[in-house]
Amino acid sequence: MDLTTQYLGLNLSSPIMAGASPLATDMDMVRRLEDAGTSAIVMHSLFEEQITREQLGTLQDLELHAESSAEATNFYLPAADEFRMGPDNYLETIRKIKAAVKVPVIASLNGTTARGWLNYAKEMEKAGADALELNVYYLPTSPMETGDAVEKRTLEIAHAVKSAVTIPVAVKLSPFFSSPAHFIKVLEGTGVDGVVMFNRFYQPDIDIEELDVLSDLNLSNPSELRLRLRWMAILYSHIAMPMAVSGGVHSAEDAIKATMAGATAIQMTSALLRHGPERLKMVREGMVKWMEEKEYESVAQMRGSMSLMRCPDPTAFERANYMRVLNGWKI
Repeated sequence: MDLTTQYLGLNLSSPIMAGASPLATDMDMVRRLEDAGTSAIVMHSLFEEQITREQLGTLQDLELHAESSAEATNFYLPAADEFRMGPDNYLETIRKIKAAVKVPVIASLNGTTARGWLNYAKEMEKAGADALELNVYYLPTSPMETGDAVEKRTLEIAHAVKSAVTIPVAVKLSPFFSSPAHFIKVLEGTGVDGVVMFNRFYQPDIDIEELDVLSDLNLSNPSELRLRLRWMAILYSHIAMPMAVSGGVHSAEDAIKATMAGATAIQMTSALLRHGPERLKMVREGMVKWMEEKEYESVAQMRGSMSLMRCPDPTAFERANYMRVLNGWKI
């Protein structure tokens, strides 16, 4: 069975890889991921705020009175001990992973502005990263900020990162653009090498007894895959760059669905955190077994087979299904 695929110009043994998570900080876990058959390892993100804090560190030491200002830095930046590791440690971790395993390593940058912190993209490349995932986690909260401005911000960051490095760059997006299909097509025009769908925004809750905001991050479940399937199926025939699915892949069935919708790469995160790296091996073996039973010869043969590329009017197709579902509900 031919599971090989090409993602971000990388020749991978299969589409299934370990997505961004804390597992990449533990070298024993990294080796277990390779043993389980991961085709690549995506590192957790290095945040713009981490780099900004380090760049401002000397200034903060010299101007301690600034902490009393309404514009005090700590009001905006988390304390240093809240981060998993600093910028220098992150680069060292890239080097350690590259020395520990043979699979490609995809570093991750998370930011919301096109500023000097993007120089760290170059440092990641120097440290040995095979590719870079740009995670644009930005929630516009001002009613004065337009959708065009949000899109422009993301495009500027993508262009800046792509211009800074020679390694491939993928952009991890949220699903909350007014027209994701159009925006991803425009994003492709910046020269980026791939797109990851989608970022999972954390959903805050409210503690009504303590009158506090609860900032918990829940692991994904398979139902979240449906949103990814829809947009991949829509986009498959419209963009040339590869698409990676992130969020909701927990089983071989999920991985097969993602491939049929058009995914070139399948990132597993929550399932690995919940069940361990060996879950990836189980999904991969289950995918092979199903493909053999259905007489598929390769993932390339299966990819996009359930996309909307043969549908003359995807909008009508979506509305027809919407009406069918609502009218089919029985009390």
